[in-house]
Amino acid sequence: MNELNVRNCRLIELPKIGDEKRGYLSFMESLRSIPFEIKRVYYIYGVGDSSAMRGEHAHKENLEQIFFCINGSVTFLLDDGERKDEYELKDPNIGIYIGPKLWHTLVNFSKDAIVLVVASDYYTEELYIRDYDKFIEYVHRGE
Repeated sequence: MNELNVRNCRLIELPKIGDEKRGYLSFMESLRSIPFEIKRVYYIYGVGDSSAMRGEHAHKENLEQIFFCINGSVTFLLDDGERKDEYELKDPNIGIYIGPKLWHTLVNFSKDAIVLVVASDYYTEELYIRDYDKFIEYVHRGE
């Protein structure tokens, strides 16, 4: 498993039980394989345009999320304001942990991609940074 070079980001590996004949089972548990209590779950699917981009934002506060591509593949473009990285998520038991102050964009969705996301808090629009220039200012102010 590759390591990522940006802050507030790492790969999470879930257990993978089974074999090729019977298939596999992976599971996640709050405060065990997932390093926070899960308060929200959402998923992205049906992305029909290969040029579509999702995400394109960062979070101000302590929101933690883990993205799993449980079917197909998707590429993450990651930016902590100083370093950038890219990672193709394609194994259903491997997730990308995204912490606060990390700009993330999802691109190159396969037609069958399903991305499952678990989050540490409820949705609060005020905690999102949706303008890249404001994100850079926010990071460099050290808030």
